[in-house]
Amino acid sequence: MEMTLVGLRVLREVAERGTFTAAAEALGYTQSAVSRQVAGLEQAAGVRLFDRHPGGVRLTGPGRALLRHAVVALDAVAAADEELHGAATDGGVVRLGFFPPAGPVVVAGALAALRRDHPRVRVTTREGTTPSLVRALRAGTLDLAVLSSRPPHRSPDTEDPPLRAEPLLRTRLAVAVPADGPLGARGHVTAEELAREPWIAGPGSADEPLLGVWPGLPGRPAVRHTARDWLTRLHLVAAGAGVTTATPALLPVLPSGVRLVDVAGVAEEVRRVSLVRMPGAVAAPAQALAAALRRQAAGLSG
Repeated sequence: MEMTLVGLRVLREVAERGTFTAAAEALGYTQSAVSRQVAGLEQAAGVRLFDRHPGGVRLTGPGRALLRHAVVALDAVAAADEELHGAATDGGVVRLGFFPPAGPVVVAGALAALRRDHPRVRVTTREGTTPSLVRALRAGTLDLAVLSSRPPHRSPDTEDPPLRAEPLLRTRLAVAVPADGPLGARGHVTAEELAREPWIAGPGSADEPLLGVWPGLPGRPAVRHTARDWLTRLHLVAAGAGVTTATPALLPVLPSGVRLVDVAGVAEEVRRVSLVRMPGAVAAPAQALAAALRRQAAGLSG
């Protein structure tokens, strides 16, 4: 058997999505069709490309090696298709991923500046969890990703080659409370007080735990509302439905009726926002976007 472009596309999609089922949904295939393509690639390569585990699949060493070449081949085919159909731009395309709160406070401002200074550079964006964005970087479907990490700020994965992470912004967690409620009249709250509050959180997943609840809160927090979108969570706070975690970096876009307060008597919860990419040379369009992201983050930290 020979390797085909279809097989390489399936390889990349499975590597990015983490399961045959998710890859099939993204490609519009059946799961059995994805399984057949992977089996054909493995037969052609003569090695196992994925390790199967209960939660999905993970690339083997040979699988990672083949993926690197697949990314180059698929990008070259895509570039040729754009050129043949007159869709190529002088400025180039950059694919950016980001964790949700970075959208309004880092990404939007950077894109506005990039459009002004480099109007020919075209940027596509996607929001996602850290694991999903890291897989997309590895699969070559993203060029850059804005990610958040907590101490000790290790690499977001343990694969080779190691990802390059450039710190953009240091921020800390606070608690968003209704401004007209009893907690909103104070500058800080205690963990014991928060343990008695109703919480608004993002739904947990296999990729990431429950988001929006203060880390290490004593007891079992009462999560009354779940919302994947962070802005929805903040508007629920404004409506008096509960409290959620947030960062002071969100102050420029904080809904009215919400106040951020510190948590007293516990260690400060610090988060680092970093620009992450694969190692190697960076194309000029990606360099221009990275510079815009740095300037936007510097303005927020100032």
